[in-house]
Amino acid sequence: MDPLEPLIAQIQGLSSSSADIARLHTILKHSDETLRSDSSRLYPILQLIDPSIHSLGFLYLLDAFSAASVSNQQQAEEAVPIIARFINACSVEQIRLAPEKFVSVCKRLKDLVTLLEAPIRGVAPMFTALRKLQVSAEHLTPLHAEFLMLCLLAKCYKTGLSILDDDVFEVDHPRDLYLYCYYGGMICIGQKRFQKALDLLHNVVTAPMTMMNAIVIEAYKKYILVSLIRHGQFSTSLPKYASPLAQRNLKLFCQNPCIELAQTYNNGEVAEVEAFVNANAGRFEADNNLGLAKQVVSSMYKRNIQRLTQTYLTLSLEDIANTVHLNSAKEAEMHVLQMIQDGEIYATINQKDGMVRFL
Repeated sequence: MDPLEPLIAQIQGLSSSSADIARLHTILKHSDETLRSDSSRLYPILQLIDPSIHSLGFLYLLDAFSAASVSNQQQAEEAVPIIARFINACSVEQIRLAPEKFVSVCKRLKDLVTLLEAPIRGVAPMFTALRKLQVSAEHLTPLHAEFLMLCLLAKCYKTGLSILDDDVFEVDHPRDLYLYCYYGGMICIGQKRFQKALDLLHNVVTAPMTMMNAIVIEAYKKYILVSLIRHGQFSTSLPKYASPLAQRNLKLFCQNPCIELAQTYNNGEVAEVEAFVNANAGRFEADNNLGLAKQVVSSMYKRNIQRLTQTYLTLSLEDIANTVHLNSAKEAEMHVLQMIQDGEIYATINQKDGMVRFL
C-alpha cells in the first residue's frame, strides 16, 4: 500500500479540533522522512489540499516538497505560487505549532524568487508571513531580515520602512537582530533617512557579541560613512556599553578606505576628499560602498553651502561655486536646487541674473 495515502487521509481528517491537530502533529513528525523520500510525488497532492483548513499538514508536505533540490527555473516557477498561496491562506494557530518549518519554507521562497531574478514576487508574501509568525508587535522573527533583504533586492525601500518603526523587545536569535538592523540601515540609506540608518547601524556595532562577524564589520563601514554624511564627523571611539570585543578589534578589522576617508574628511578640504574617493573607487566598489562614499563628498559641499546661508542674504551662483570649490555656476545651481528640494536650505534662485536669495 502506498504510504502516502493514509497520511493524506489523516491530514484531511484530523483538522477539525485542537485535539485532532495535536494528534496529527505527532503523526506528521514521525512521517517526516517518508515525505522527504517521496518529495517528487508531492506536487499534485498539494493541489488537492486546502491550506486554510489543513495548514499544518500542508506545511509538512510543502516543506518536504520545497526542500528537494530546485535545479531549474521551471521548478522554481512551480514552487513560488504554491508557497505564496499557502502563506496567504494558512491558519496562524496551526503554523505556530511548527515555526521552524514555516520559517524554512519562507526562506526557500526568498531563495526561489532570487533564483528567478524576481525578488518583488516575494515581498508581499514575506510580509504576511512575518506578521503571522509574530506573537506580538514587539517580537522580532527570523523572517524580518528576510523581508528587508527582499525589499532591498527589489528596491522597495518604502515597503521596507513599514516594519522599521516597530519597537523590538523580543528576539529569538542574536543573528536575526544583527541582520534586521543591518538591512534596515541599508533601507534607510536608500530613502536618505540617515539618522534612522545611523541608529540601526549603531545597534549592530554596539550589540553584545562573543566573536567578530562579517555583519558587524560591514555595518561598521557603513556606520562610518553615514556618520560623515549626517554629522560631518566620525569618532573611532565606541561608547562604553559597546562590546569590549568590538572596542578592541573593530578598528583592526576595518583598516579600509572608510576610516581613511574619515581621517581625510576631518582635514576639511573638499578637493582632497573628492580626490581620495576617486583614487579609491575600486576599493569602495568592492565593499558596495562607492555610492555612499560619493554622498560623503556631496555632503561636504552641502555643509559648506549651508554655512553661506548663515553669512549672506544673497549670493551669485558663480560666487557659491568659487567659495565651496565647485567646478561651475551650473554645478552650484544643481546643488542648491537639490538642497532646496530636500529641505536642507530655504532659498530662491533668480534664473535671469544667477542670484540666490537665502530665506
